[in-house]
Amino acid sequence: MSVIPARASSATAPSTTDLPALHRLTLPNGLRVLLAPDPSTPVVAVSVHVDVGFRSEPEGRTGFAHLFEHLMFQGSESLEKLAHFRHVQGSGGVFNGSTHPDYTDYFEVLPSAALERALFLEADRLRAPMLTEENLRNQVDVVKEEIRLNVLSRPYGGFPWILLPPVLYDTFPNAHNGYGDFSELEQAGLDDAAAFFDAYYAPGNAVLTVAGDLDIEATTRLVEKHFGDIPARATPARPSFAEPIPTVERSRTVPDAHAPMPALALGYRLPDPSRDLDGYLAHTLLGSVLTDGEAARLQQRLVYGDGIVTDVSAGCGLFGSPLDARDPDTFTVTAVHPAGVEAAQVIRAVDEELDRLAGVGPDGAELSRIAARWASSLYHEHDRVMSRTLALGSRELLYGRAELAVELPRRLAEITPAQVARAAATLRDQGRAVLVVEPGTGEDPNPDANEEQQ
Repeated sequence: MSVIPARASSATAPSTTDLPALHRLTLPNGLRVLLAPDPSTPVVAVSVHVDVGFRSEPEGRTGFAHLFEHLMFQGSESLEKLAHFRHVQGSGGVFNGSTHPDYTDYFEVLPSAALERALFLEADRLRAPMLTEENLRNQVDVVKEEIRLNVLSRPYGGFPWILLPPVLYDTFPNAHNGYGDFSELEQAGLDDAAAFFDAYYAPGNAVLTVAGDLDIEATTRLVEKHFGDIPARATPARPSFAEPIPTVERSRTVPDAHAPMPALALGYRLPDPSRDLDGYLAHTLLGSVLTDGEAARLQQRLVYGDGIVTDVSAGCGLFGSPLDARDPDTFTVTAVHPAGVEAAQVIRAVDEELDRLAGVGPDGAELSRIAARWASSLYHEHDRVMSRTLALGSRELLYGRAELAVELPRRLAEITPAQVARAAATLRDQGRAVLVVEPGTGEDPNPDANEEQQ
């Protein structure tokens, strides 16, 4: 089959790693393809980002997006169970997958000579994963054990990514626990799995990203060879998950049988990055002004000054990674504090620091240091071809602009103190969620979580 350009054949963007231009293709079945050559590395990374995360899973099947990610590793049309693992590891590669609010990703990094093998593996399971009753029941048990390990048996296991959303949000997509509910996972059947695959795993609902030591023309032919004959299917309409911003404070207290000290989380709504990217990035820098490094405002005030918390952090996204979800997204402030300190005392101090920043803003030198720290972190992250590939693929899927991944250092450096001050004022002008975790003897009331899989 021929390859149909989705737009201009390549798009040039500022790059944190001196990459050549990105190349975009769209196959006739709708699969979007992003190629990012980098001759400086002897390996290739291949990722598939599917436009379905736990916000899209059906009500009554909590945790199903995460469960289905596990099922995608259990064999496929041409490969028996565990064959995917053997082929990647036998080539000297690594692989994994993860479920996020708005997408699920699958990826591997291998020596560049094994590129075709990686493309075959991803195409084969995107065409037809092995959905059997045995695989389903086995993976339900695996996911349940993962929840026990990562949530039920761990201090602060559901904090804040499971416990905070139902305080801040009202609708099932935004408020429910994407890691999974035991009873709903156990009720999942093969019909659910087949319907989920048919609905969301159409090639037109995915982005294939290939980065590293590759030749554009040769890679295009291989992509067409392995992915081109996957039948086109209807692509689901993506619903809006928008909710009104709270106008009043909402609060909830939950026990944690394993927590050695109390903790609290504050949740606020973020600007929509697809409409107000600078406003969103100003909140990203605000989080760093508050808690990034020993000189940060809340570190100085709460840890070294008042001595009322042992740990404090703030930032965009429930998983601590900015631009990893569509709107609505969450700005969080979390703190762990001694039992003799009231949560209200910590919250008061946070509010006072936000008010101070809203009135004056950070000084230019302070903000420049923070932007430089972000740039250094992003450059270091994108030195790893796997991290770079995942960032390109997720930004392409979520926002239609993989270039955001490489433009971030420049965009963050252009944010002004006045914009950070406005971000602080925006938080103070809206309602918020207050989650208090108290050490207790009862079992965590929400036995789920959502993070890495496999």
